Amino acid sequence: MKWSKMLIPTVKEVPADAEVPSHQLMIRGGFIRKLASGTYSYLPLGWRTLNKIMGIVRAEMDAAGAQEMLLPAVQPIDLWQRTGRDVDYGETMCRFTDRHGRENVLAPTAEEVITYVAGCEINSYKQLPLNLYQMSFKFRDEFRPRFGVLRSREFIMKDSYSFHASPESLEETYRIMYDTYKRIFERCGVEYVIVEAETGEMGGSGSHQFTVPCETGEDVIVYTADGSYAANIEKADVDGPKDSGGQSAAGAMAEVHTPQVGSIEAVCGFLKTKPEEMIKTLIYRTSAENAAKQVSQEKAKHDGRLVITSNAYVENYYIALVRGDHDVNEEKLRIATGESVCLADEKDIIELTGAAVGFAGPMQMTDHPYVVKLIVDPWVAALPVGVTGANKTDYHVKNVVPGRDFALEGEKVIIRDIRNAVEGDTYKGQPLLFRRGIEVGQVFKLGTKYSAKLEATYLDENGKSQPCIMGCYGIGINRIMASAIEVGNDENGVIWPISIAPYEVLITVANANDDEVTSAAEKIYQQLLDDDIDVLLDDRSIRGGVKFKDADLVGIPVRITVGSRGVAEGQVEIKLRREAEKELVAIDEAAGRAERIVAELYAELEK
Repeated sequence: MKWSKMLIPTVKEVPADAEVPSHQLMIRGGFIRKLASGTYSYLPLGWRTLNKIMGIVRAEMDAAGAQEMLLPAVQPIDLWQRTGRDVDYGETMCRFTDRHGRENVLAPTAEEVITYVAGCEINSYKQLPLNLYQMSFKFRDEFRPRFGVLRSREFIMKDSYSFHASPESLEETYRIMYDTYKRIFERCGVEYVIVEAETGEMGGSGSHQFTVPCETGEDVIVYTADGSYAANIEKADVDGPKDSGGQSAAGAMAEVHTPQVGSIEAVCGFLKTKPEEMIKTLIYRTSAENAAKQVSQEKAKHDGRLVITSNAYVENYYIALVRGDHDVNEEKLRIATGESVCLADEKDIIELTGAAVGFAGPMQMTDHPYVVKLIVDPWVAALPVGVTGANKTDYHVKNVVPGRDFALEGEKVIIRDIRNAVEGDTYKGQPLLFRRGIEVGQVFKLGTKYSAKLEATYLDENGKSQPCIMGCYGIGINRIMASAIEVGNDENGVIWPISIAPYEVLITVANANDDEVTSAAEKIYQQLLDDDIDVLLDDRSIRGGVKFKDADLVGIPVRITVGSRGVAEGQVEIKLRREAEKELVAIDEAAGRAERIVAELYAELEK
């Protein structure tokens, strides 16, 4: 292709709303253009890269025995109501009513629809295992789209779903997909780490996340130096506290007047204590979500005609206790509670504790009829004595001893790790390290969460109906593109891996007005085309300096520069985008040399 015939609108200025390198360079290099908040048009260079990524994904998925298909982007909401995930997704799910009054959603993912398809088509264990995949646009109405395509509302996902008759069969396919993902990211040329992950709203029994280490990433990776353990922050386990050595000899609890002092920092300053000596009491509720989910599921059962005639959905609360220097990990809390939870609002807190926000404490909470569980982090349970809210506005309590002044045993008490790992923590005695990253893929063992609710069943060897056991495997196509830029760039622009670069070779005509130069460039261009090299010829009639800046900006891995002086001497210049050195080669040898360099770059990805 010739640059003069392509739409490659490069710009010099850094976009004002672009916070991270990938967003900045995708705009500046003419890869994408913003249409609205969180939605982007992919211009020719950007689309070429996406197609190359999808080509790698498709080749590896096909080789792994998966079958490609395409599912609708517009889906009836009743499928989501049957699983309750219409409530789980909440406002992130884009809903609309069609002209016939039917409520639909724009697909944020496809577990419900693929399970429905499987339920219609799978009859016998002889059809299993089955692995189906698609690559399609998804839509999630992110509250705050940011970082360009790293956190956009519309994105391209490769999502695949496997169906099995036994856990052993699921485990086999899960491992195949795990290894397939490793090959995909290696072929795409992006460094990655694999960490244990929570299943979140997907549900299921296990998950691994593929993450590109990057300081601009939103995910936090927690790992040990020897590589024996790695997890994302939602999953990361920590060692419990060492034995404190016995019961505290603290005196009786004492109320202290702390007027308008509600935050941990403010209380510590007022009482001259430390955050690690504070007991943070956080109140979570499930009532709104659970009630809505129950109503949603009942409506689905009754074809949307359910009428609620009584207040059958009781408000329930969970009280979470962590040390003042720790934060609650809501994924761990979800597992501890067995259901989705959210922070209670101010009205709930006042009604439950009788105090304003910031003054809640755990005392007598297990006696409250609407408190389901008091969930105590082990580091709170091990405190010899602490300070907490008094359940009384403008008051805190000193000399609070866990187990003496609030329960650590009983039906309503759970002692469980519910906090985020922090610097200084260990796992199995080894210090935990932290780095940021970008999630580019995740694999899940779903079990029967969806098949049981959507009746995707098969007849086993004995003719008995069984729910299919499922796995799910997702890759963010756009995120691979953005991640490659985040880790592959310099002050001049993008540095693409050869496998996903929009072109493999760029020929820069330094002086397009010189007939000998253009003739030499055209000759090399045609030779490369004939040998199936993906090549772009910059034949524009503009200054050479501008072309060189554009070449660095768009980041094509191999550049051949054809200039008047070099042609006069029978030579051209070959340079790798990632390197400063230049190589002079004879004009007749330029195409062959470029082809060998391209082959070497691909060979590096195979190591």
